[in-house]
Amino acid sequence: MTVTKDTRIGELLQLDTDVSPILLSIGMHCLGCPASQMETIEEAAAVHGVNVDELVKALNDKISG
Repeated sequence: MTVTKDTRIGELLQLDTDVSPILLSIGMHCLGCPASQMETIEEAAAVHGVNVDELVKALNDKISG
């Protein structure tokens, strides 16, 4: 699976929990809360003031190993 702006945080964490440090580093400390599980990568980036394209790249780089 390739992470996109539309990937939901919940499905991303099911795919690879090793991405948690990346999400925590942008200030997303509520990974377990139900609301964040339904949030898209794009929504999370906007809320936390992060460039979504850079975040998607970092996540895909981590997943592809």
